[in-house]
Amino acid sequence: MKYITRSVWVLSLISLFTDTASEMLYPIMPIYLKSIGFSIVLIGILEGVAEATAGLSKGYFGQLSDQMGRRVPFVQIGYALSALSKPMMAFFIHPIWIFFTRTIDRFGKGIRTGARDALLSDEATPDTKGKVFGFHRSMDTFGAVLGPLLALLYLYFYPEDYLTLFYIAFIPGVLAVAASFFLQEKKLLLGKKNTSIPFLAFLGYWKKSPVDYRKLVLGLLAFTLFNSSDVFLLLKAKASGLNDTWIIGLYIFYNLIYALAAFPLGILADKIGLKKMFSIGLLLFAIVYLGMATTCNAYALAACFLLYGLYAAATEGVSKAWISNISAKGDTATAIGIYSAFQSICTMLASSLAGLIWWQFGAAATLALSGAMALVIAGYFILAIPAVAKT
Repeated sequence: MKYITRSVWVLSLISLFTDTASEMLYPIMPIYLKSIGFSIVLIGILEGVAEATAGLSKGYFGQLSDQMGRRVPFVQIGYALSALSKPMMAFFIHPIWIFFTRTIDRFGKGIRTGARDALLSDEATPDTKGKVFGFHRSMDTFGAVLGPLLALLYLYFYPEDYLTLFYIAFIPGVLAVAASFFLQEKKLLLGKKNTSIPFLAFLGYWKKSPVDYRKLVLGLLAFTLFNSSDVFLLLKAKASGLNDTWIIGLYIFYNLIYALAAFPLGILADKIGLKKMFSIGLLLFAIVYLGMATTCNAYALAACFLLYGLYAAATEGVSKAWISNISAKGDTATAIGIYSAFQSICTMLASSLAGLIWWQFGAAATLALSGAMALVIAGYFILAIPAVAKT
């Protein structure tokens, strides 16, 4: 595993600690929000606005990272903000302040994402992108296993004491920030040292980007429009009669499958091509959403969450590896940042729309629509985007 360098290890450990903190709260977040008076529509809007904030900042700070030729400071500041947001959620319960603290968390993600993924890309070759991004996703997602397990253990002894979890989540967040100081800036990374750029200047990259990049991103964004927050899958499980322990258990199970599969599927993606692996992931997504739309059986839901873990492992790291392979090295953070910016805006629309459809027509219609559209978009990737070796 010589392609898993020191920097890849450090970045992966940072992501593990951060995801432990975030995912300790994620499965109980919708339950907590409903307990303080949030409606399903407001939850959808909250998640959408938070993701849109992260996306726009990903674009700006991704380009700023490329312009300055710096990566590490963006990583450190971004993870620090996300760590600070955890205890803040326990202090404020008014909807406006919940929006504010949730936005700070996502803003931190926006600052760090482009620079972090550029660091990962710089540590890999076109032949090892799937492996490197897959390994990082595996470590990141193991945090999503540890976090809910800690939450489940705590809630077993202290049922419905959600507020204390927000304080506990601050601990792994601090560990992530501490680990970020072991990162080293690459001396060969040359930038234009321009720190004064308009906030939306990154949008100009779209015009000069490669045609293959635009085709790929359009397909990814079309999918995002029908891929709402995972909160809705947890709410479906809750609506099916499962208790909090079952819901958190299913979420842990999904993340365990994701964590175990991301690295080997990344290796396989390097062999069969990133396009094929991503298309397989879309088909799995369609099966999951169509399945969850038609069942309330606990074991059938568990099977869906298993397939959902395989879908995530086949797409999350692969999409970024694919983008980094078709963009210039000096534009990697910008290329990933602009995709993430548009992706988060589409996620905002998707989550808000899903909340409205759920409210008007129910869970089945919401999930079935997403599953059907995933099949259409998989067809686009298979037929409209030409196969390129290693991509």
